[in-house]
Amino acid sequence: MANRSENSLRCSISKTTNGGIMFLIATFAGIVIGFLLGISFPSLSLTKMNFPSSILPSVNTIYVEVEKEEISSRRSPSKGLTPSDTSSHKIWVPSNPRGAEMLPPSFVAAESDLYLRRLWGLPKDDLPEVKPKYLVAFTVAYEQRKNIDACIKKFSDNFTIVLFHYDGRTSEYDEFEWSKRAIHVSVPKQTKWWYAKRFLHPDIIAPYEYIFIWDEDLGVENFDAEEYIKIVKKHGLEISQPAVESRKRITWRITKRIPGIEVHKEIKEWAPGHCKDPHLPPCAGFIEIMAPVFSRDSWRCVWHMLQNDLVHGWGLDFALRKCVEPAHEKIGVVDSQWIIHQKIPSLAAQGTSQDGESAFQGVRERCHMEWTIFEKRMARSEKKYLKEIAPASSNSTLN
Repeated sequence: MANRSENSLRCSISKTTNGGIMFLIATFAGIVIGFLLGISFPSLSLTKMNFPSSILPSVNTIYVEVEKEEISSRRSPSKGLTPSDTSSHKIWVPSNPRGAEMLPPSFVAAESDLYLRRLWGLPKDDLPEVKPKYLVAFTVAYEQRKNIDACIKKFSDNFTIVLFHYDGRTSEYDEFEWSKRAIHVSVPKQTKWWYAKRFLHPDIIAPYEYIFIWDEDLGVENFDAEEYIKIVKKHGLEISQPAVESRKRITWRITKRIPGIEVHKEIKEWAPGHCKDPHLPPCAGFIEIMAPVFSRDSWRCVWHMLQNDLVHGWGLDFALRKCVEPAHEKIGVVDSQWIIHQKIPSLAAQGTSQDGESAFQGVRERCHMEWTIFEKRMARSEKKYLKEIAPASSNSTLN
């Protein structure tokens, strides 16, 4: 019995001794391997290893910054810049356009233009010394090409020409010399206000002092674009239109030409109840939407007024006064440069007959419906805003 206990004790001591030796050997081997790895891979990035963030929360972040500095110092082509100048100081400029806060302000290109450029040579040589200062946009169908040709010939090289093709026919205009310098945008069965909202953003057409957004059925025998702009500048008009003559009834009396004068900004009441306020539409501060001309600043406001889902623009003419102040002074009709409204309902024919209605009737009903929606939406929005600022106004009055 004693011999058996003694043998058990010897075995236990022997196992303990062997285990200790193995532990020492494993520890030593681990140190050696770690040392060799450290020598062989001094720039090993911890960011490439998938450690849980709870294990290396701070080491990971610090190393990323150091690694960025090392890469930047190796790759930066700029002279006189240290790694700390280019990497450690992150850029965040709240005054930059939304989404561009991480870019240096002097590099941000917040605005653009519609100038045509070459595919070769130096960019600085792409444009003529005198760039176009104005823009004219027509919404067109090929059936009206002769009229469009006559219109565009009234606009000098000072104008960038944009054609919005609602019938899908663009290449046919190659017969006209001016077509080579025009910008053609084609989307079938869309109105000029649909196009304007999507392709004439104020930041895209920022270089242009005045923007003409015209229908296709206008006679321009008595119109000169350069003279028109001189008159607009002379009278301080931010929103304007040429006066109208027509063999048919003119919808809004204020747009009718008054012979012998350059400009008129208001008209006298022609029947009781038509001018509730002599400074408000339709007797002042009003132009029609068929041939409007906007200054750069006024267009920035009007563009934001355009509603994405309301494409005909009805009701817009009564609301333009909200974009200039005082409207009865800065909105007007130019009488000495006038146009003939031919009243060709070509776009209305682009509608679809349904429920027994003709295509024209369907388009017309949509126009009236949009006018009602526009007015209600504007009134509701103004009421909401005034309600929101009421508490602040009350507090300021009390103080």
